[in-house]
Amino acid sequence: MNQRRAVYLMCKSEESSVVRQFLARIGDKWSVLLVVILARTPGHRARFSELQRALDGISQRMLTTTLRNLERDGFVRREVFPEVPPRVEYELTRLGHSLIDPMEHLVQWIGTHWSSIKKARASFDDR
Repeated sequence: MNQRRAVYLMCKSEESSVVRQFLARIGDKWSVLLVVILARTPGHRARFSELQRALDGISQRMLTTTLRNLERDGFVRREVFPEVPPRVEYELTRLGHSLIDPMEHLVQWIGTHWSSIKKARASFDDR
């Protein structure tokens, strides 16, 4: 069975809820950006404050929530160092690293098609 057919059948099956759950998690406003930032950070690790500075406009609460969700799903690992004040670092797990290639393909697709999307939106809005 070819890959497109397999994807089509998965989207029509009971497994579609898995697809929806995953896309709801990774497709939120900040998760993809956090994964990309960690992927581009030396050692794929960063402190909370570094992540907050890298994500213009994210609140401390939203960053905490997003990191917890990514940790819960196994994409990010949190490490607390017993120092005063405590130092906390986040790093991509193996599973988190496995997201990078699909994300790069998606970003390339967006780059290729963004002007068409903007034109379609403008055409729709003009009607």
